Amino acid sequence: MSSDASARPSVAIIGAGPAGLIAAERLAQAGAAVTVFDRMPSPGRKLLMAGRGGLNLTHGEPLPAFLARYGAAEPWLTPMIEAFPPEATRAFAAGLGEETFVGSSGRVFPKSMKASPLLRAWLRRLDALGVTLRLRMDWIGFDGPSANRFRRADGSEEVIDGDATLLAVGGASWPRLGSDGSFAAILTAAGVAVTPLRAANSGFAVAWSESFRGRFAGEPLKNIAISFGRKSVRGEAMVTKYGLEGGAIYALSAPLRDAVAREGSATVTLDLLPQRSAEAIAGRLARQRPSESLANRLRKATQLAPVAINLMREAVRDLPRDPTALAALIKSVPLTIGEPSGLARAISTAGGVSRDAIDDTLMLTARPGTFVAGEMLDWEAPTGGYLLQAVMATGVAAASGIAARLGLSPRPPSEAPT
Repeated sequence: MSSDASARPSVAIIGAGPAGLIAAERLAQAGAAVTVFDRMPSPGRKLLMAGRGGLNLTHGEPLPAFLARYGAAEPWLTPMIEAFPPEATRAFAAGLGEETFVGSSGRVFPKSMKASPLLRAWLRRLDALGVTLRLRMDWIGFDGPSANRFRRADGSEEVIDGDATLLAVGGASWPRLGSDGSFAAILTAAGVAVTPLRAANSGFAVAWSESFRGRFAGEPLKNIAISFGRKSVRGEAMVTKYGLEGGAIYALSAPLRDAVAREGSATVTLDLLPQRSAEAIAGRLARQRPSESLANRLRKATQLAPVAINLMREAVRDLPRDPTALAALIKSVPLTIGEPSGLARAISTAGGVSRDAIDDTLMLTARPGTFVAGEMLDWEAPTGGYLLQAVMATGVAAASGIAARLGLSPRPPSEAPT
């Protein structure tokens, strides 16, 4: 690699999240002079937030099932994920000193369960490769055919030209971490088709009674199954002041969001004891003393938590005393839900740059030389490692597209200088 940076093609990467950082690494290894810009005072903020509960890097299920998680986006994401599959993500983490393991759910985590050691090692590697990081640089749009305009922290503006640009500014969820969806208006004005941004992996409003909300907000519903249409998801959910959130409801958020948009509300059913049959539950209820209160009969026969028992009362004002009818209710509690909780509280974003607006290298057809990667593309996936995997894979794919356009030859990480 030449030491004369001016002789190398220059690439501006806008967004210091996983998509931008892995693209920066690949392009620096290929010989480009790479500068990463980010509006925040430090890089990788959403990655660090994701790691607070254990950084879920990817998932260990077979690739065909893995790819099906992307729904309508599966056909065009498949080549990118096949080129950078879950095994590559695990190898990447190991190369940064973070060995991984597959949990009981199939989710893949670093053994440290943290994002910060991985990010620190990653930034050291990028620094060694000569990648420049410029923070507090807010991208505010294009300037001419190949330049970008930024607003500095002091309010002044700077125009930076280059040979190629990668936009990797994230979606619109958790805007306080840096990705606020402002790219949508900029790109739309530039003639780029952008699908409206919507909440994905989000909670939903439920019209709880004041007594239920006051007593049970913050209480988990453990080991349940939530069903909507033909899909049923086992896991946990959390009662909140506004409604219901958590992994089991997040996994249904896409069809629920669409149903609520059409109808104004949707009804899900909760199986509070998915590990038991209705017949077994009815038999245990029938053995309880008829003279006991219904609450005591339920508690002794099912060991349901108070939040679960009272959730049944929210759905059906007068609980049936007949064991068969009561067991049927436990297995299928109807719950009407309303609007999703909104982008500010959502885990991720649906919508974004349309597939029709990019070519097979992830370059904008309306703006040659500008590429897009990560969550700002129009795809969505459930939690469980699928989000980060696609972000990383699209970052790698965009880097390959930029390298090809600039006549660079990316080298495998093992052959790149460190």
